[in-house]
Amino acid sequence: MAASADIAICPGCGSALAPVIGPTHAYMTSSPACWAAFNTVMAREYSDPGLMAVHRLSVDAWAVQHPGDGSRRAIQSVGLHLARLMVQIESGLEGEQANAAMLRFAARKATLPELPPREHYAITVASVVGAEESNAHRTAVRRWANAVWLDWADQHDFIRRWVAEG
Repeated sequence: MAASADIAICPGCGSALAPVIGPTHAYMTSSPACWAAFNTVMAREYSDPGLMAVHRLSVDAWAVQHPGDGSRRAIQSVGLHLARLMVQIESGLEGEQANAAMLRFAARKATLPELPPREHYAITVASVVGAEESNAHRTAVRRWANAVWLDWADQHDFIRRWVAEG
């Protein structure tokens, strides 16, 4: 889908958002509009302690949808965030437990291969950024994270094995 003057298509996740002039992530490929939408979601979560239970889901969902510049750090980012997304969704880890798992995974990040990029995502940050009320936000983030995990279904067995090795 081509971008028009009133729509910006994110090269990472495919989000269609109103154009924004501004920065993007340092190594994860995104449009300025998508980066701004993600930062709006982050600000909402940091300003409402009740949303911190879904915070890591938001971070992981956005990260795996923006595979980046092909650098080693970008390759590791996708794998690590996909692994943490998996332990949250399949094992029910939240908060500090999910973060502790990520820190354990990071010790082995050099063993992560580049995973094939997705051509399409069912749900992106564009479906979350407008969910301003706390319950709507939590619901939207959980729906987004589950959809992202399903979008990576062909890598589930690999991620499960990689997580189990550590």
